Amino acid sequence: MTLAAATMAAHSTTTAAETHGFLSPTGVEIAFLLVGVVTLGAAVVTVTTRQLVHAALWLVVALGGLAVEYLLLTAEFIAWVQVLIYVGSVVVLLLFGLMLTKAPIGRSPDADSGNRWAALTVAIAAAAALVWVVVDAFRTTWIDLDGAAAGSTAVTGASLFQSWVLPFEALSVLLLAALVGAIVLSRKAAAANRSAGTATPDEQPSRPDKEGAR
Repeated sequence: MTLAAATMAAHSTTTAAETHGFLSPTGVEIAFLLVGVVTLGAAVVTVTTRQLVHAALWLVVALGGLAVEYLLLTAEFIAWVQVLIYVGSVVVLLLFGLMLTKAPIGRSPDADSGNRWAALTVAIAAAAALVWVVVDAFRTTWIDLDGAAAGSTAVTGASLFQSWVLPFEALSVLLLAALVGAIVLSRKAAAANRSAGTATPDEQPSRPDKEGAR
């Protein structure tokens, strides 16, 4: 009797899987596509806008959309890492870099190099290569939804600190190098102003000092 019940359950599961297809998407799949479209639009605006601060803010939307996609794929740990590290740290680092380098806040006509078609060609080629590599590598890989959670904190943490320690540390060094580079660029700009005889806003004397000099 137990064998018959198990056989009927397996048959019903197979029938449900066969009836589900591309023409009958689930709510999760529809939400995944909609969030993907919003994320793609935010990424396009990020690289096409001429206002650097707006680009950083649109980058927040793009990275947040990726976090939602991870949640829809039941990878909650990666989703919160995306929010904490990329949205909460990388974007803040970019904004600090803009402030340290005294980048213009408003519209910057010189922010566009004029090589949009070359950049678009490289971006399409890189995206096609990435999609081809991922599809070819995971073509026959299937996730057992009835087994242990693949995106849980324990599984992801063990994989991160056992197999991916070197890329993890390399990323931290890269972020540190970006911060140091921003400081160096700001110091070079200040040195150039001193050599040209132009005082920076921090070096300009205050009004009481001017009156004392008089």
